[in-house]
Formats: sequence, C-alpha cells, structure tokens
Amino acid sequence: MLTLNVRGLPRSMNEKTLTELFAAHGRVRGLKMAKDLFSGECKGFAELQMEGHEARNAIAALNGSSQDGELIRVELASERRARGRR
Repeated sequence: MLTLNVRGLPRSMNEKTLTELFAAHGRVRGLKMAKDLFSGECKGFAELQMEGHEARNAIAALNGSSQDGELIRVELASERRARGRR
C-alpha cells in the first residue's frame, strides 16, 4: 500500500469526485481530504492510499493534469518527505 499526496486541487473538489478520478486507475483504499472548517470546501490537498502498481499508474496519468482549471500534482508521500529533508 502506497500513500499519494495530491496538491493543487480545486476548491470545488469533494471526496466522491476525487475517488472517482483516481478509481479509473485502481482501487482507492483510503482518502483524507483537507477541508475548510467553516465552508467545508477543499483546501487544495489530499492523501490517498492505493496498491503499488495502481498508485504508480495514477501518478503517471494524473500528475500535471488539469481539474476544473487547476493543475494538480500527484506524488508518493515518501518522495515529498525526502525532498523536504534536504
């Protein structure tokens, strides 16, 4: 199981839509979306869990794609942590 960081999500995105977007590339096994406490809108980032090969397929297909006019970034959580430690 791999964790994916998804950034740059539009405020209009919700859990159902995000799950459907990634489900085209494999089964989403977990999802945490950051939401504004008052409005309930997406704050622009989420974490998803998918199996290894499915996660890599989702990264290849969705990283840099446009969703509702926003360019999203998808990467493995471990890659982001490693870059942050430099």
